[in-house]
Amino acid sequence: MTSFKPTSTTVPALNAELRALVRLAGAICGSSVNVVRATIEDAVQSVRPVWAEEVILQSYLFAGFPRTLNAMREWRRASGRGVQPDALVQHWDDVAEWTRRGEETCRAVYGSHYDKLRQNIRGLHPALDAWMITEGYGKILSRGALDLLARELCIVAACAVSAQERQLRSHLLGARNVGASAGQIEGTLDAIADLMPESEVRAAKNLWLRLQVVALG
Repeated sequence: MTSFKPTSTTVPALNAELRALVRLAGAICGSSVNVVRATIEDAVQSVRPVWAEEVILQSYLFAGFPRTLNAMREWRRASGRGVQPDALVQHWDDVAEWTRRGEETCRAVYGSHYDKLRQNIRGLHPALDAWMITEGYGKILSRGALDLLARELCIVAACAVSAQERQLRSHLLGARNVGASAGQIEGTLDAIADLMPESEVRAAKNLWLRLQVVALG
């Protein structure tokens, strides 16, 4: 397999396609079937299909198989797009390569906190650490069809809508580490505001504000 390097594309503000994409990620992880269906129908109009499918696939990490399967089923119905070949499936047994990719991607997201993260997760259970790297950051988040910046913004949306504050904090920082602008992160939180209770919107935005204050201090 060829060498993998996480990529990102930094733009000054959240554009229409990214806005629809982060809404899709957030809805899958925390909204009702009807809201997910409506969000997917919006995404059909404004998101390139390969990006939408990558976000649905990565939702497995944050929402589990039931929501991911339902979302992909709705996507097939709404988009009318048939299943495309996936060359990466042929290499799923290459554990060493996926682990290498996972370590590289996870280090890009966590930066100087990477070693501490690995230590903390191993302290919970060694299987969780192995799965996080090989399955999560390797097989799923290192797929090249969607860049790491967009993936991190979608993870921010997923964690915010599902009210996972600890993970939200990590991925707000992670989005910055892979090149997301403050405007893109704030645009992500604005884009998903109607998918969350008002109190959780305030909590997410206050968390982002506190992180910026700490960074400036």
